[in-house]
Amino acid sequence: MGKNLIIQARGKGGPRYRTPSHRFLGRVEYLPVGNFTARVLDILNDPGHYTPLMLIKGQDGKKILQVAPEGIQTGDFIHYGEYAGIGSVVELSKIPIGTKVSCIETQQGSGPKFCRSSGTFAFVTNANDNRVTVKFSSGKEKILDGRCRAMVGIPAGGGRLEKPWIKAGKKVHAMLTRGKLFPRSAGVSMTPTDHPYGGRKKAAKNKAISRHASPGRKVGSISARRTGKRK
Repeated sequence: MGKNLIIQARGKGGPRYRTPSHRFLGRVEYLPVGNFTARVLDILNDPGHYTPLMLIKGQDGKKILQVAPEGIQTGDFIHYGEYAGIGSVVELSKIPIGTKVSCIETQQGSGPKFCRSSGTFAFVTNANDNRVTVKFSSGKEKILDGRCRAMVGIPAGGGRLEKPWIKAGKKVHAMLTRGKLFPRSAGVSMTPTDHPYGGRKKAAKNKAISRHASPGRKVGSISARRTGKRK
């Protein structure tokens, strides 16, 4: 008979694979465009984000959640619209070349998208005719509109992955917070009844699968244009 694959069980909508979003504090965003200061009311730990968040309050009284940079404290003030140290939210065209930035917008007004994870950052390497080149830690460079905003500084919590879990139960709870399973068995370790890759006696199977395959066979690289490591 066989059983449902994990990807099929997720689609069924049971509580086992449901993310406990009722515990999440909210989404990360920026205050509206302008030249003003905002006050840091608190530093928070959100189960939905790996990075510490800060609750800030603008001059109009609006409160939002924003990624907390390294070195920020409760009661500090961050500047919007002008470069004034750590935590400033400024347009890329106004940031000096060589400055470490994070929480970068993909387009004007999109909100923070790039480099939001703890310890990640990018460099402003070039600015020309309101087009700014940003270089990421991976070495990739991206040209963005100079009106896109970014936060000066590095998201707090860097080095968290260096801490060992010690106990398996700790990792189980951490993974369930993000709606993931742990531990998870590899498909090739299963029997042919439980997974299309199961059965060690079979020859190696191509990971690419047609988009028109039946739901029970849709595992691996679905309708992949290419497979293997890119050289």
